[in-house]
Amino acid sequence: MPDSPRRPTTGFGLFWLLCAILGLRLLTMAVLPMSDTTEPRYAETARLMAERGDWITPWFTPDLPFWGKPPLSFWAQAASLKLFGVHDFAARLPSWLAMIGILWLTLRLARQQGSERLAWWSGLVLASMALPFISAGAVLTDPFLAFGTTLSLVSLALAVRGRPIPWGWLFFVGLAIGLLAKGPLALVLVGLPGSVWLLCSGRWRRALAALPWKGGSLLVAALVLPWYAAAELKTPGFLDYFLVGEHFRRFVDPGWAGDLYGNAHRQPYGTIWLFLLWASFPWGIAGLALLVHRLCSQTGRTRLRKALADEDVRLLLVAGFAPAVFFSVAGNILWTYLLPGLPFLAILIARGLQPLLDATPVRRTALALVLAVPLTLSAAGVHLALHPYKLKSAAPLIAALETLPGGSVERLYYLDDMPFSARYYSRDAARRIERADLLPMLTQATEPLFVAVRRRDLDWLEQAAAHRLTVRFRGAQHILLQYNPPTPH
Repeated sequence: MPDSPRRPTTGFGLFWLLCAILGLRLLTMAVLPMSDTTEPRYAETARLMAERGDWITPWFTPDLPFWGKPPLSFWAQAASLKLFGVHDFAARLPSWLAMIGILWLTLRLARQQGSERLAWWSGLVLASMALPFISAGAVLTDPFLAFGTTLSLVSLALAVRGRPIPWGWLFFVGLAIGLLAKGPLALVLVGLPGSVWLLCSGRWRRALAALPWKGGSLLVAALVLPWYAAAELKTPGFLDYFLVGEHFRRFVDPGWAGDLYGNAHRQPYGTIWLFLLWASFPWGIAGLALLVHRLCSQTGRTRLRKALADEDVRLLLVAGFAPAVFFSVAGNILWTYLLPGLPFLAILIARGLQPLLDATPVRRTALALVLAVPLTLSAAGVHLALHPYKLKSAAPLIAALETLPGGSVERLYYLDDMPFSARYYSRDAARRIERADLLPMLTQATEPLFVAVRRRDLDWLEQAAAHRLTVRFRGAQHILLQYNPPTPH
């Protein structure tokens, strides 16, 4: 008997499967504390923006402006914190909404290129890739950049197809979003694949006519330039650091030592292609398997040649691989840099998968791949939420502190180094203290104090403070000690 009534391959079934994946991410982003370093670092920057009401300059610490990124993601996160309160779910929600926007654009382009079925499978492939699934519930800037670049490239494709309104204008809106989310990199990630596609397809004349270049350029300038000017006027030196340092020196110098906010992420040249398999897992490997399958037969090779002649496929190829190609010659890279290309690779993989889905074994394998990353990472997230002491996060330590008699973050000191998560979860009330200053402070204390130390410092401190220290919590990063001063006679 036919099995079609039981299989979730209709648009309705695939829609609910996509909703389930997004719902799983909502669950984990609500229950899992932030781990060092990226998430709490950006969350604390957004918290400071919300607390201070300074919507021009993001602040890395109360005294150090954050010149590393434009403010769009911080605006969204700070607004969410103001609206819903300071907690993890509120800080992460804007990234989830940005990924919803990216998914919608992916569905829109896939539907235009093929069918409803292709659209839903493209959305499922994208949502179940490792990097998009993680990014959808993390405090990052990359989902906002990817939303802007995806909006521009999808708008370009649809405008050239004869839909200049509203897509011609949305092309420039996407550029403005990218410039406010990450900076001039957005122009490269849109201009590189867009130019190659238009030149190869011979559609550049149509693009010139379809896009409102003068009005759109003025719109971008009106949306973007006021903030860049205000940021430089408020904290002089921003433009030099951001435009020259972040966008030139970081790119050409693998050992760039000018980073004010951390360490350069130095990797061997070409590592970005390994990151691509990681970011697109498991679908990047599945896509390679499909390619090998096609190359192994004459019929498959004929289909490949026919596909490569298709202008839609060419757009997906150049847009999907542009970030990896661009960052192949960069030494300072992260896997998140690949997010802007994944919507187009998802459609490309779904297109290759389409002719095979009518076979039951292939369909079942595809559905298993759809569920692999969301179920595995969600299970791991729930496990860590139930055992937070395994996380490299200050959240469980501070939660344990606040249950103690007299426990207060104002009495909490981190020896030598304080993680970003401690700043975020203590609302910047915890303090860092040098080893040379700790013992004098303890000898002068008249009330209980709390000290968070690395395991390597535990023996030294216990010997120095003798029997007046009590271990209150053991975490993956730090051990919480309570110091009880002598009772006055």
